[in-house]
Amino acid sequence: MPGLAGDYFADSLTYICEHGDDGAMGIMVNRAADMTLLELFAQIGLKPDHKWVETSLFEGGPVSPERGFVLHSDDKTFESSADLGHGLALSTAVDVLDAIAADQGPARFLVALGYAGWGEGQLEAEMQGNAWLSVPADLDVLFDPDSAHKLQRAADIIGVDMRLMSGRPGHA
Repeated sequence: MPGLAGDYFADSLTYICEHGDDGAMGIMVNRAADMTLLELFAQIGLKPDHKWVETSLFEGGPVSPERGFVLHSDDKTFESSADLGHGLALSTAVDVLDAIAADQGPARFLVALGYAGWGEGQLEAEMQGNAWLSVPADLDVLFDPDSAHKLQRAADIIGVDMRLMSGRPGHA
């Protein structure tokens, strides 16, 4: 929500991968990192096709930014894959990157560095405090290569124009 202006999560679109009594974990999916997938492959010793030269990595969140997370369609899964439901999986091992580099990976994916985490009850409190707008996940939005418009596309799902949102809650 606009009330997060100036916060790390300002203008972010975060897919919540796991939510339970102990807290929540998510991946930001609309903030491109300063590195491409091709550069990451080179750093970890993979020799992919140069078609990945323009594919952005994403800042997944402030927790463990040195770790990679691959949010992907569940048409191909790996030993490290966690089934997220709704046609999605989350993988953390190099085997998924190796498969992507060899053009044998999942049909749709995004690679993020780090993740967003909330402790017990923290996300719920932020939702009650009007910090987040919740929308159903949409695979076309999640995997849209145009990350600059993902936030508004997500808001469109529930008929909200983010440009018209106020940073202050009101009372009717």
